[in-house]
Amino acid sequence: LGILATVTVFAVRGITDQGQKSACGADQKTLETAAETWFAQYGGTAIPGLITTTKTTPAVTIATGDSAEAALVKAGFLVAESSNFILGSDGKLAPQGTPAKCTLV
Repeated sequence: LGILATVTVFAVRGITDQGQKSACGADQKTLETAAETWFAQYGGTAIPGLITTTKTTPAVTIATGDSAEAALVKAGFLVAESSNFILGSDGKLAPQGTPAKCTLV
């Protein structure tokens, strides 16, 4: 039974690691697509974020202190902000957390 339990633990750990890797990849692709959609819809080279005054882009009001991800949520391009990555106003991603549970692919 001990040998069977050991084999099962290692097999499940591999499945869990692969699931986390897939989730990170999907989250990264979703954020990249949302940023590209923002740039296509509103033009420019930056997503307003962490601004000091409230700014209204057609149909989107971005408040003081909002992140670029919050702007994408308000525009309807994301359902919620990511817990895996930080999106810069230039559309570039950085892993979030220490240690980061996701890396850029």
